[in-house]
Amino acid sequence: MVSPEVIELCVMTKLQIGVMGSCADLAYSRDMAKLAERIGELIAERDGILVFGAEKDLDSLSTAACRGAKRRGGLTVAITYGKGKDIIESDADVIIPCGLERGGGREFVLVLACDAVIAISGGSGTLTELAIAYQADIPMIALRGSGGWADRLVGTYFDDRRRRLVLAAATPEEAVEVAIEQAAAYRRRADGGRTATPRRRAHAPAPPHARARSSTKVSATLPTPS
Repeated sequence: MVSPEVIELCVMTKLQIGVMGSCADLAYSRDMAKLAERIGELIAERDGILVFGAEKDLDSLSTAACRGAKRRGGLTVAITYGKGKDIIESDADVIIPCGLERGGGREFVLVLACDAVIAISGGSGTLTELAIAYQADIPMIALRGSGGWADRLVGTYFDDRRRRLVLAAATPEEAVEVAIEQAAAYRRRADGGRTATPRRRAHAPAPPHARARSSTKVSATLPTPS
């Protein structure tokens, strides 16, 4: 009989974990940004791929998560709106301009690229992303106590169909642990059981170009949903 360890070595599928949260125009705190960065670090340490909605005009908790992942040498994928790659977080490994608008089409591409999503606080854009995840039966984890739509929806179903619960997490560590477990189960259903839950990897040094930048950039543009 093939051991789980051998299966895990043979099947090196990386799980794609989305981080959704408020944009800077919702005036989140520096402490909230640090929580998002920590989630990004933990996803990288679990060898996951961090998927996030990349903005072009202001910072966000999703972008903060990207910075955290890059600090740990993680792989990040930025889904942005429109046609250009001129995003705030230029350290992202992969930038995908989806050609669609923010606050609608871009969010479909973003969420459907994920095996699980973690929500931190969040405004109307995060609400849209969670609704898409619910419709697509993609696991959702909300950071309890972070405010916004994450707090409003934690521990609830979107409707009486009760397809999938918005799972609660009290800490970044719990959020990522639950996301990894749920994402692996989601992927196993899709690939017939070939995906193994990844182990934690040894701490990876940050690449030379990685840097910790402020998570409180401001913008003079009109408020946008996220």
